[in-house]
Parts: sequence; structure tokens; C-alpha cells
Amino acid sequence: MLARAVAGEAGVPFFFKSGSEFDERWYGLGAKRVRDLFAAARKRSPSIIFIDEIDAIGGSRNEDQKWMRMTLNQLLVELDGFRQNDNIIVIAATNFPESLDKALVRPGRFDRKVVVPNPDVEGRRQILESYMSKVDQSGGDIDLISIASGTPGFSGADLSNMVNIAAVKAAVDGAKAVSMTDLEYAKDKIMMGSERKSAVISDESRILTAFHESGHALVAIHTDGAQPVHKATIVPRGMSLGMVAQLPAKDETSVSRKQMLAKLDVCMGGRVAEELTFGENEVTSGASSDLKQAKSLAMAMITEYGMSKEIGLVTHNYSDGGKSMSTETRLLIEKEVKGFLDKAYNNAKTILTTHSKELHALANALYLNETLTGAQISALLAEVDKKQMTFSSAHRCLPVLNNLKKKYDDPKLGVFKRAPKPGYWY
Repeated sequence: MLARAVAGEAGVPFFFKSGSEFDERWYGLGAKRVRDLFAAARKRSPSIIFIDEIDAIGGSRNEDQKWMRMTLNQLLVELDGFRQNDNIIVIAATNFPESLDKALVRPGRFDRKVVVPNPDVEGRRQILESYMSKVDQSGGDIDLISIASGTPGFSGADLSNMVNIAAVKAAVDGAKAVSMTDLEYAKDKIMMGSERKSAVISDESRILTAFHESGHALVAIHTDGAQPVHKATIVPRGMSLGMVAQLPAKDETSVSRKQMLAKLDVCMGGRVAEELTFGENEVTSGASSDLKQAKSLAMAMITEYGMSKEIGLVTHNYSDGGKSMSTETRLLIEKEVKGFLDKAYNNAKTILTTHSKELHALANALYLNETLTGAQISALLAEVDKKQMTFSSAHRCLPVLNNLKKKYDDPKLGVFKRAPKPGYWY
């Protein structure tokens, strides 16, 4: 998109080539194509040449790729060799700037670097406005600012895909225009994966998943520094039986130590909820991905971000098989990782023990409703008194709980705790 914008604004001939188009095993063919490209550009000068994925031919040279060395050498000569190309501007793009040959990025060649990060909230709004102009949105309920604020980290391609999914959803539903509901559906599909509504899940698994996800959500809500809960669901999506999606309140350029520690606590919330509800012998393998994520984050905090007092303000390459550090240092890193995870486990256990009534209330609501938004979760928890919660107050909060008492009294669902007085649950 940027290359097309440059071509349109410049008003001069624009030549486009992909780096892979030069890469041929026939000796000298890649160099010939480079010469032909610059020859055509000189005939139409002033002109612009754009080479996409230049790392395909501009990577660091080695002895194993002699035919590529000739292509790169020809490109270097064309950029600032004996022949002058004063009226030609060469633009290139790559996702791997660190892999480019040093001769290619020295002054006089590709000496000006423009970093193109993912758009901020205003950039996302403008991109959405561009894509939404191509679909019918006559309903008038679409708030692009709200959608842009709820899609941090989305690239232009993600936003294009989201609009396309929303348009397809509207067409399948027989709607004449794309609505806000369609965009929310598309956003959740990209963020959390497609729903597997055809999956047959037993009641026992759904109950366990409800408590697992409720544990994640409650730890996030009651931990300072954790990202706000966007949505919780026990509908299978992708490879998971449920998930809690969190979204930052605003665009973030860096993450603080407090936020990382909060994320560790949230990762432990699911396993702790299973343990407190069903006992240590009934915990499942559902927390495997949470534990992997927590270990990876703790390792990064210690070996990359200098956030461990025992290790200090240094960085270590732990994955190099011990080549860059001593055995003592590796053992100390592993001890620190375990310390971080144990502390996160204890924090999550304290929160869920203190708010056990909220845990059961939220798990019951998730079991019956399957999906709850962050606003619905906040409304539900606001209705939970510190001592007890009545069925009527739950009914006011979530109309979907009409059949709660029937399920509550079902002896098969023994995990739903009976209160001393009829009509109360916790």
C-alpha cells in the first residue's frame, strides 16, 4: 500500500519487482535481470524502482550461493557504480533488515531506513474507514473508533481480513448491510479463533472449563497491572476448549515489570481454580499452554529484560546449550524461573480463595451462557454480595440464568455448592 501511495503521489513511472524474481540458479540470469530493470528505468527517468522482499537477493553473502552473489554484486553496482543514476530512486522492503548484507545498507545505497510498525489507534481508524467504504454499512450503528480501540496490535492486513469476515457473516445471515455485531464477530474470530460449535463436549468437561476460565478472568480482574478482560468463553475455539481474551486499555509501546508479573498470575489462575474446586488429584492437562506461556515469559524477564535481582542487569542466551554461560548460572536462572512461577501460583491462589463466591458465580454463569463479555462479567460480580448471592439477583444480572435453579439442584452437577438456605448459591 505504501509503494502504491508513493507511485501515485510521485507522478512518475514506477517499476516493481519482487526479490524472488531475480533469484535463479542459472548462472548470471539474476544479474541480467537487474541490468534490464535499471536500463528500463533509465529510459523512462525520472522514475522509481520498488523491490519487494529484497532480503531474497540482498542477504549476507557466503560461499554456498555464488549465483546469488553475482546478482547482489550487480545490484550494488547499479545503485552507486560508475554509471550515474541521478534520476532514479530505488525503494525496497523487507521484514528481515538484520539479514541484509552490510554493503547494501551503507551510505550511498539504501542509507535511509523507514520503520513501518503496526498502526496506532488513529491509523487503524483511518484504515478501517478506507476498507469500510467498500461495503454497505447503511445500518448506521458502526462505531469505527470503538473497533479501532479494541484492535490493538492489528496490522492493515488484519483489519482488511476483519472487514471481509464481517461482510461474509452479514451475507450468510441475509443482512443487507454490515453491522457492528458483524464486526465484533469478525474481531473475536481473528483474536480467539473460529468457534467449533459442532464439537461434542461432556457436561463434566464444560463445568471444568467454566471454572478454569473463571479462574483466569477473576485473577485478571483482581490483579493490579493485568489487562482488562474483553471476553470469556467456554465455546471451543481452535485447539482450546475455552479462553479468556484480554485487551489493553490503550496502545502499548512497552510492558512494565508489574504488567508481566500480573500476566504470570493470570496464567496460573486456571490451574488454581481447578485445584481449589475439584482437588489436587482432579486437575487436568488443560493448563499446559498456560504453563508454557508463563515459563517463557518468566525466562524472558530474567534472561532478556534484566528483571531478576539474583541474575542482575545482564542478558543471557539460555537456548544455546550452555555455550555462553556456566552451569552455575544456568542453575540460578532455572531457580529464579521457578521462584517467579511459584510466587504467581501463590498470588492466584490467594485471590481465588478470597473471592471463592465470585469464582462459583462466574463459573455457573459461564456454564449456562457459554460466552460473557467483560461488561457482563463486571455486572455479574457487582451483584455478588460478600456473603451471599440470591437467584433473583443473578436473574436480574443475566436473564439467561432462568434455569439456574434446576441445574443447581441436579445431583449430577455436584460441583455447584449448596448453600445453607434454599435460594442461595455460592
